Amino acid sequence: MTASRPVPALGKARVSKVPTVADVTLPNGLRVLAVRRTGVPLVELRLRIPFAGKGDGNVARAQLLGDTLLSGTDSRDASQIAVDLQSLGGQLHASNDADRLSISGSVLSSGFGGMLDLLGDLLTAASYPKEEVFAERDRLVQELAIHRSQASVVAREALLRRMYGEHPYGRELPSAAAVADVKPGQLRALHAKRVVPAGSVLTIVGDVQPAKAVAQIERKLAGWTAATKAATTPKLPKHVPGLALLLDRPGAVQTTIRMAGPAPARSSSEYAAASLANMVFGGYFSSRWTANIREDKGYTYGGHSVFEHPPAGSRLTVSVDVATDVTAPSVLETLYELGRIATVPVSQDELDQARRYAIGSLQLGAASQAGLASLISMLVGADLGVDYLRTFPRQLEQVTVDEVLAAAATWMAPTRLTTVLVGDVKTVAAPLEGLIAFERE
Repeated sequence: MTASRPVPALGKARVSKVPTVADVTLPNGLRVLAVRRTGVPLVELRLRIPFAGKGDGNVARAQLLGDTLLSGTDSRDASQIAVDLQSLGGQLHASNDADRLSISGSVLSSGFGGMLDLLGDLLTAASYPKEEVFAERDRLVQELAIHRSQASVVAREALLRRMYGEHPYGRELPSAAAVADVKPGQLRALHAKRVVPAGSVLTIVGDVQPAKAVAQIERKLAGWTAATKAATTPKLPKHVPGLALLLDRPGAVQTTIRMAGPAPARSSSEYAAASLANMVFGGYFSSRWTANIREDKGYTYGGHSVFEHPPAGSRLTVSVDVATDVTAPSVLETLYELGRIATVPVSQDELDQARRYAIGSLQLGAASQAGLASLISMLVGADLGVDYLRTFPRQLEQVTVDEVLAAAATWMAPTRLTTVLVGDVKTVAAPLEGLIAFERE
């Protein structure tokens, strides 16, 4: 039998090389960030357009606008757009959330100019054809019914509603009734009002000369103008955790558990320590929570805790699905691990492992053209510069055990979190009564 060999010590973490960024605001108000990254003859594009709004009808119109933006312009129908993209060696997608409309894609370097022509056409002359809008509207109504049959969607909707109420963050999905009421004319009016260059940011990364690319963008998108200002997300309401919410799903073989609360922004001095505290708790596979409820007790295939960073305020979200008959034990162990991370210092070894993982993940994310484009776009959305790629790893390197404890006590104590459970009430309610105070909806 071959004797086992000791695992070699980890080497010193590499220092991230921060790319040079051309950062220019064009006369129409569009901010452009361009980075040269050779090796692959591609250009990645990420366009963020502020798109905040409130109410069920707004969510429905915003969703359909994103879904049908590429369905036609005054000079091209959906088929022509697809043909043009194919001929350029490109792809383009649109999506939206409570804060922004995002247009992302990639194109062969040789087709960059043609992609800008197409993008300019979509931004200034999107037509939202009647047939395309109605077809997408019907599809979305059906898709919403499927989504809302899933416990994870039910739980997340309830969680966000309890955290944010009538704030735009309180509703990610529209109602089917609101979607069914959307008309093409409403989308054209919404586009004219809200798809504006002022406050928008276009990030490009690829095999281009940044100065030439910026000049080309200015020329190609000169026709994209608007008198209106970018929509901004309103301030978040004060977070009050309250009682846990138990939603009934008769006969369910699993219980969906979701917990969430405010978290420090990426720009906060507490974020490095808080992110490492979360990593030790449940932010990666080697975390305490995973070792407890998956490896040791077998209650679940795995749980995950993650920081989400919408612009108006970050949040920590804890997610797990467990077998119905171990709902109460799973809640107990989750509360235990959250309480432990918030009251007992982590070991130096735990901290060092989490630190290495966090630094490596950031570096890996910036290694490709697509990853770097998305990362820079995200940083701009958080009012951070590309130098974050250098400064944040340094902050992580300097975090101490005491700082992790202080951050966890501030942000991760279970009493600070809003809790929602979706499961078979008849089976899980009684065992839960001795653990948490809850109400039913």
